[in-house]
Amino acid sequence: MDLLLILTYTAICIAIFKIFKIPLNKWSIPTAILGGVILIGTLVLLMNYNHPYSAFAKAVFVSVPINPAVRGVVKEVNVTPNVPIKKGDVLFTIEPKPFEAIVMQKRAALTAAEQEVPQLEAAWKTATASVERATADRDRTRSAYQRYEKGRKQAGANSPFTELELDNRRQLYIASQAQLVAAEAEELRVRLAYESNVDGVNTKVAGLRAELDKAEFDLEQTVVIAPSDGMVTQMALRPGIIAVPMPLRSVISFIPDEERYFAGAFLQNALLRLKVGDEAEVILDGAPGQVFKGKVAKVLPAMAEGEVQSTGSLIPSSMLMQPGRVVVLIKVEEDAVMKSFPVGAAGQIAIYTEHFHHVAVMRKVLLRMQGWLNYLYH
Repeated sequence: MDLLLILTYTAICIAIFKIFKIPLNKWSIPTAILGGVILIGTLVLLMNYNHPYSAFAKAVFVSVPINPAVRGVVKEVNVTPNVPIKKGDVLFTIEPKPFEAIVMQKRAALTAAEQEVPQLEAAWKTATASVERATADRDRTRSAYQRYEKGRKQAGANSPFTELELDNRRQLYIASQAQLVAAEAEELRVRLAYESNVDGVNTKVAGLRAELDKAEFDLEQTVVIAPSDGMVTQMALRPGIIAVPMPLRSVISFIPDEERYFAGAFLQNALLRLKVGDEAEVILDGAPGQVFKGKVAKVLPAMAEGEVQSTGSLIPSSMLMQPGRVVVLIKVEEDAVMKSFPVGAAGQIAIYTEHFHHVAVMRKVLLRMQGWLNYLYH
């Protein structure tokens, strides 16, 4: 753009020399050159300082990598590339039969587990009855053993109970006591299995319900839908391809239909003047002669040239030698017109601050001249 200004001044000087027939001598030529250096230098400094310009600008957009949540063979591709679609429209489907089989398997296991709950209750009641019976047997054998033992002690050698009979009664009592312990242990095991609950639901049933929910979710993920309004472009997905849920290898690039911004890379000293809300104009390489009006929407608060991440490696000093540029987002007023151009289209931006308004006219003229040059080359 500075070259355009120099060429314009040169053309004006040539016209003045020709029209007024000024002689070319050692006074006229140096005067024109020196005057041009002073005039153009002053105008360029005022213009660049108060009304910054960037030749590095593009219509930025976000693409959403579409990855399936499950692994499987692509059964059908339902989306047509480069055609706008709505949120919820089917992009592609994965063969659902393996996932349907898993759902059926989990449902069968859940039904069997739900039927086991009343069986556990019946087993608990049976175990409780066994404890009561073992308790009664223990009490009966203990009573008999105590009677034999008491009679043996009181009658001595004349006791009608022999030592062998007393020993048999003692062994019967010990055996009944052991049976009671075994019955109580079995009752405890069955009771714990029956009373093992999560939020009032048997733990096995709850676990199988969770597995069934996961299986049903996986089955639903065999149908991949559009996350929002937008468009799919440059699609290479075809039926028969094995889709794998890998974040670094998407199967479709989806471009959401959302508000677009034009981003420009400005020199850092441009921050001294520009602010959010300043008037801006945008020209596109693909739209010669057209100027789109807009406003500064955002000055990004971070620059990639200063980014540091924890990688275990030392930071090279060469990183500090890259000054970088400030990224400024421009919201173009003619959004419908901008959408007629491909996203990512390149162009140039000029921002007009509230300082030195009369100099802004020159920036606008130069920007339009730059736009006309797009007819000649790209």
